[in-house]
Amino acid sequence: WLKKEYNVDYVDLITEPGADKVLSQGPSEKIESILEKVKISIVNHDSKIVAIAGHYDCAGNPVKCEKHLEDIINSCTNFKEYLKEIQKDIEIVGLWIDENWEVKRVF
Repeated sequence: WLKKEYNVDYVDLITEPGADKVLSQGPSEKIESILEKVKISIVNHDSKIVAIAGHYDCAGNPVKCEKHLEDIINSCTNFKEYLKEIQKDIEIVGLWIDENWEVKRVF
């Protein structure tokens, strides 16, 4: 989806079970680990977009769709703050992948 929508050749994947939940809850060791990996992507690969995704039937964040959407939006807002120290203009998008594996942008 990112390759098509943003016309990019490569996408760095940084995964964490229930990432939308983790990133929505505020500072933690997991967030620091994710942030270090994202910084590598931004600084070394000149990435301009960070996508935070949640998906249907997530074992790491087994909540209803509405809660996932709330977590994704909160995650995106929080992540903008985390990335301020890099001082680059990074676009942050929030994505929901539904039960049909269709991607919907929610942030």
